[in-house]
Amino acid sequence: MRIFEFRSRALLLRPPDEVFPFFADARNLEYLTPAWLRFAMLTPSPVEMRPGTLIDYRVRLRGVPLRWRSEITAWEPPYRFVDEQRRGPYRLWIHEHRFEETDYGGTLADDVVRYAVPGGWLADRLLVRRDLERIFDHRRRVLRDLFGSAPRGTGSPTPKG
Repeated sequence: MRIFEFRSRALLLRPPDEVFPFFADARNLEYLTPAWLRFAMLTPSPVEMRPGTLIDYRVRLRGVPLRWRSEITAWEPPYRFVDEQRRGPYRLWIHEHRFEETDYGGTLADDVVRYAVPGGWLADRLLVRRDLERIFDHRRRVLRDLFGSAPRGTGSPTPKG
């Protein structure tokens, strides 16, 4: 099984302790997901986020309705959490969300997804990678609208430390 990696980053004006709570509320997945996926949360709210939490939802991918179950496998507020697909369209899906404070007090929101798909590299190149780019472009726009994007010249976009 070939494992691919996709990465998306957004440089935000607000610090991690203000950005992370947005992600701690599973209902906000709907805002982060483009409308064309027809995302619907199936797990009743509120969802207590911690290792072992299961979240069920439904999406429509390329016109096909799919049920998806994610498990939170790491929960380290306000800097990191990981969700892994337990049921869904991928052979493997591990999504690490990192929130690192920048030298100007903002947040570098870093999404790293490791995944495997039926159809291997051809399916990835023709379908999956393009969909992920569209999904995470939408996600970056939403995050920048909510938390502001760092203006040029405000310091290094690299994390503190």
